[in-house]
Amino acid sequence: MKQSVRKEYLAALGIETWALRSSPKSAQVGPPAPAPAPPLCVSVPSTPATAVAGAQREDGADWAELRARVAACTRCSLSATRTQTVFGVGNLRTEWLIVGEAPGAEEDRRGEPFVGRAGQLLNSMLRAIGLAREQVYIANILKCRPPGNRDPSPAESAECLPYLERQIALLQPKIMLAVGRISAQNLLKTDIPLGRMRLKVHSFGLAQVPLVVTYHPAYLLRAPADKRKAWEDLKFAREVCASVQR
Repeated sequence: MKQSVRKEYLAALGIETWALRSSPKSAQVGPPAPAPAPPLCVSVPSTPATAVAGAQREDGADWAELRARVAACTRCSLSATRTQTVFGVGNLRTEWLIVGEAPGAEEDRRGEPFVGRAGQLLNSMLRAIGLAREQVYIANILKCRPPGNRDPSPAESAECLPYLERQIALLQPKIMLAVGRISAQNLLKTDIPLGRMRLKVHSFGLAQVPLVVTYHPAYLLRAPADKRKAWEDLKFAREVCASVQR
């Protein structure tokens, strides 16, 4: 990658470039040379009968029907407190599916996932690996905002997950990027800390879609020092996507 392009990507992600001062010949721009890529560690969670039943719950629905079902959903109490549902947005022929946990206040107001400051940072994270927001599909596990932006309950996630599973079946993405601990733990049915899930290839659902985990943009706004780790995650996800035969 050209240094000028690399600098542009890092600037988009909010990572400062640097240069060694030891000598002009050794000066370089960009982050330190990355460590050798870790081996692909594939995590394949079991598929219990409940997961199969959930995947079949929305079986047969096309995009228009699925959106209508989400808009009319009253499966959990969140339907009573939402302004509107947040279905998802993006390219329906994409290779990339970005999955967050749930809408926030601004998403609830506008009906679109990842808007506001966190959404702007997500856009920058995507640009850092050469992707525009319009080239990916973005969705949440929950389609309604939990009051006060609290964490989704297990019951709420279970009721809403079939909608996401149908979105995945329609998209047939090459890779899923789970952003944030709540999203990753719900998708993978685990309580393993996010740090231990990073830089590994997991898989999701009946189609065993490759899944990579990284930090939530809202967390990175509070902890910018971890942006370099997110950059490593993004590069890893790009490598995984390139290796997948669709």
